[in-house]
Amino acid sequence: MKILIADDELVSRKKLEKLIQSLGYETIAVEDGNDAWEIWNTERTKMVITDWVMPGINGLDLCKKIRKFEGSQYTYIIMVTAKTNVHDIVTGIEAGADDFIPKPFVKEELLVRIMAGERILGFQTRDIVIFSMAKLAESRDPETGNHLERIRYYSKALAEALAQTGEHREVIDSLFIDNIFRTSPLHDVGKIGTPDYILLKPGRLNDREFEIMKNHCRIGFETLNEALKRYPKADYLKMSAEIALSHHEKFDGTGYPNGLEGDQIPIAARIVALADVYDALVSKRVYKEAFMHDLAKTLILEESGTHFDPMVVDAFLASEKSFIKIFKRFKDS
Repeated sequence: MKILIADDELVSRKKLEKLIQSLGYETIAVEDGNDAWEIWNTERTKMVITDWVMPGINGLDLCKKIRKFEGSQYTYIIMVTAKTNVHDIVTGIEAGADDFIPKPFVKEELLVRIMAGERILGFQTRDIVIFSMAKLAESRDPETGNHLERIRYYSKALAEALAQTGEHREVIDSLFIDNIFRTSPLHDVGKIGTPDYILLKPGRLNDREFEIMKNHCRIGFETLNEALKRYPKADYLKMSAEIALSHHEKFDGTGYPNGLEGDQIPIAARIVALADVYDALVSKRVYKEAFMHDLAKTLILEESGTHFDPMVVDAFLASEKSFIKIFKRFKDS
């Protein structure tokens, strides 16, 4: 685990850094609150050890900013301070601190505090719940195999390639990449509400059956959106709902369920749309043989600007070696 240290006192900062590294953790050490905020916002470290009094923004304000912007990914914050009276502790907790280490500190106490923070972070079961929901929907489809694993890695590769270009830099950051890796497997969760005679049909659907199948987008969205209403700070639920609703939209507006076009389609859904189609192309189905990567690539390029966002297609080209590796790693037996 990577731990961010913020302390303006050089001796104290170096001591903290040395002790934490000796316990087996990776560290990033900065000398003021502004730098700490910039690093946390970029790296999203899961644990922060901060001094109370610092130049720039102080430890209290750093706590408040992290709590405001952390979304669903909780950050455990330990405050190092000489302030030990009850009023100061209450003030620190109200600002968002989880624990306190009084100065001067010793290695054994530091280890105990960090281990306590790790236990708290370990209580987060979000990833298990997400993948369990996705597997529940997938279990009703006998053809999907390792589809969910491939989708999440394809989507992550595309998001990372887009991040490299600087496009959508206000949206595609480390948190976005982490969230799309976790939530993209929920794209078809609405298939839970699709009748078996359609979902399990051994062949192509007729027009009426296809219209019923389309409902899985709305069912998935409504399911996830209800959870989002109860947990509005859960950014991963917002992304998963957007993906479930819009991953069959097309860039030129001819997709479903809402006929959205261009930037009207959430960027996460545009990413998953390409990942989903690529996996369908290179995978064997009852009604088709698996296509080789080069053929799938050609078909995707032909759909750039119509089915797919051209920027996402460019990201696909930049990461196609990763796509090939992912498919081989999670190839169905």
